[in-house]
Amino acid sequence: MIWCVDDDNTIRDIEVYTLEQTGFEARGFADGVSMLEALKTEIPELIILDIMMPEVDGLEVLKKLRTDPAYKDIPVIMATAKGTEMDKIGGLNSGADDYLVKPFGVMEMVARVKAVLRRTAKEEVSSDITVGKITLKENEHKVIADGEKVELTHKEFEMLKLFMQNPNMVFSRDKLMSEIWGMDYIGETRTVDMHIKTLRQKLKGAGGQIKTVIGVGYKLEGEA
Repeated sequence: MIWCVDDDNTIRDIEVYTLEQTGFEARGFADGVSMLEALKTEIPELIILDIMMPEVDGLEVLKKLRTDPAYKDIPVIMATAKGTEMDKIGGLNSGADDYLVKPFGVMEMVARVKAVLRRTAKEEVSSDITVGKITLKENEHKVIADGEKVELTHKEFEMLKLFMQNPNMVFSRDKLMSEIWGMDYIGETRTVDMHIKTLRQKLKGAGGQIKTVIGVGYKLEGEA
């Protein structure tokens, strides 16, 4: 079930109709308040969420989702007329999985929905990963560095997991943007540098395992 949240009735109806015609179950909501209320009885596979809405805007709704353990893993695609670089970075840093700028084509929307669902599909079997002084427990969404628990955001956790699954592999900023945020376009990679900086800080001494490869990108080494 895909939920479409938009106060514009025409846009919302088109989103729901298109998704249903391409094989999805879909449901529309005119505002974030009614959607949050509906979460008490049903959990969707993905939410397409408009930012500019009355009462509670989309970013505030996203914040509520990402801070609630019951809903934090629901994939969210932001859909808004705001299309500047900082608007996109703000949405992505708040925990969005992808971004649609209005006006967008309905088939682009379907393609992004499918891509995000593939990227966020949960694996049935998952094991702990240890590289150097860092241990990542995927099933528990927990990270231990130098024997201490580390609190990470969703994106920081996903970035560290990618590094730990591929130790010593160098990732360019564009590759990290594509893998973690699902963005195929070039640019807007300053958010990657910011996440690397905070990730290193949170890992403290073990953060030294994340190395900068000048002119290329970043990699995780086995020891700090």
